[in-house]
Amino acid sequence: MSILHILNGDSTRYGFEQTGIEGNIMVWREVLSEGPVEENISAASFWHNREEWINKTFNEQTEGYQHKMLDELSKLNGQYDEVNLWFEFDLHCQANLLGVLAYMEQKTDLSLPAVYLICPGDFPGKADFRGMGELNGEELEYLFDNIQEQLSQEDFTIAAAAWKAYVSKDAKVLRKFIDTTEFWGSHHFLKPALQAQLNRLEINENGLNYIEQTLLDIYQSGIRTKPEIYLEFWKTEKIYGMGDAEIDIYIKKLNLELK
Repeated sequence: MSILHILNGDSTRYGFEQTGIEGNIMVWREVLSEGPVEENISAASFWHNREEWINKTFNEQTEGYQHKMLDELSKLNGQYDEVNLWFEFDLHCQANLLGVLAYMEQKTDLSLPAVYLICPGDFPGKADFRGMGELNGEELEYLFDNIQEQLSQEDFTIAAAAWKAYVSKDAKVLRKFIDTTEFWGSHHFLKPALQAQLNRLEINENGLNYIEQTLLDIYQSGIRTKPEIYLEFWKTEKIYGMGDAEIDIYIKKLNLELK
């Protein structure tokens, strides 16, 4: 039986390699919660625009993106009996998950493989659970044995509609999708993640979105170094799943004077 595990980032890979779970590994090293996106994720233009934006925003080299993402993406062209998607509850992961599902639907005959989702919102004994990168091999095996959920065709249909609304980057379109969707299938964490995205699309009276206003409030409270700003932001905004580099995008836009 040929099995593929798609892991959302290298932090999960380190723990996964400690498990005895059978199958090949693909690491999804993208951040579709930021930067340009379009509905046709299988188009060459999609990946060209992503590569250009990633390289410019994070000072990556073209060869790096080719190796880290595009070479990995080619693994989805293989023939598998089963694909397991390891993604988390936050917007970063949910946007990437929607992208993976859109790519699979556009490129794959969904009669095969069987597709399963492992998507934890918490973990026993971890009060401030932030993601699978915190877990060791034994703990990841626990998730695999206890929360693995097979996705139906309806789950793919929901994901495709969510992806279309997400890539529109239009608050009215996204709000309508959230308000009119009554059944979310196996996508237990998609609605709150999309609500977080909606908050980011809407602009307040100061001309700022939710993340920008939150960071400005933190700064104006007297917190003036990046590490302290990161920690303060994560206290209340883990729904975004943002790392240092992503938060820096907004800090730079705000042009804050930091120590």
